Amino acid sequence: MSETGGKNESELTTAAHELFLLGQKTVEARAVLAALQQQLSEASSRLVDTQQVEQVIEANQQLVLAILLAQSDALTPPRLEEQRLYQELREANAQLVIAALSAQDLQATAERALGQQKSILAMVAHELRNPLTPISMIAERMVRLPSDQLPRMRELIDGQVQHISQLVDDLLDVSRVSTGKLRIERRDVDMLQILRSAIDACGPVMRAKKQQFDAHLPDYSLMLSGDPGRLAQILHNLLANAAKYTPVGGRIVLSVIATDELRISICDNGIGVSAKALPLIFDPYVQDEHAIGFNGSGLGIGLTVVRELVEAHGGKVTALSKGKGCGSEFVVTLPLLNA
Repeated sequence: MSETGGKNESELTTAAHELFLLGQKTVEARAVLAALQQQLSEASSRLVDTQQVEQVIEANQQLVLAILLAQSDALTPPRLEEQRLYQELREANAQLVIAALSAQDLQATAERALGQQKSILAMVAHELRNPLTPISMIAERMVRLPSDQLPRMRELIDGQVQHISQLVDDLLDVSRVSTGKLRIERRDVDMLQILRSAIDACGPVMRAKKQQFDAHLPDYSLMLSGDPGRLAQILHNLLANAAKYTPVGGRIVLSVIATDELRISICDNGIGVSAKALPLIFDPYVQDEHAIGFNGSGLGIGLTVVRELVEAHGGKVTALSKGKGCGSEFVVTLPLLNA
């Protein structure tokens, strides 16, 4: 065998040995990545922004490269195959970290959504069951009651049935909003008449709680394009809400101003809205904690329906409150026809 041939054979043997070592390093690197994946899944719950994720990816890549370089000959420059392997490992590692974090985020989001759905269903079932109890009790007693008490029993049943109907209507409206099926049948209407009708409808509740109610209405028509039934629903929900969360003997004020737009303000000196809940007050199923303690009934969707109906009419509704115990104000603005 010539000297040149022996040298080539030796180089091939050395290259084969180095490739074998590189294969071992690759297997070891994959094992390290698997262990790091477990560590990252535990650490990902503490990562709150993109910068932290990028820092973890970079640190993980540096660790993998350090392990590989430590096992190789430090005096020998990395071969082209090793450089390519390092780059592939960096890219795979980055994808691994991102996938691990994304999977955990998706799982946490799904768990929160499932928990919220269960809570909402339980709350809906509770609210729909509540009125059925007095209806059932009244129905059992009606056969034994004197005839002069029957009108009163009928009135109580009607009130509970209306409560159930309102809950169902609000749930249907929220569903229509989420599916884009909310319908507004517009025509020219006088908002002054709708305001007066809403005041008459909510009057009995306020009088029952001995609440002082003041209405400041203009003496001229307020023409706008809208759905009279939906506009009445907006006002009824806001007035009923004010009466519900204002204590006995409290005060509620309705003020109407017409300039280039119609501004309706419903202000009360009731329990108010906390700073934490105020930005979310129009979101579905959101209820202030101290409001639940004051009056535990309701699903927290009445104000959501109000917002969607107001915006469907081209208007806007805002909530104002200085905090717990400081009352609240809801302001609705709607475009006028004669503006």
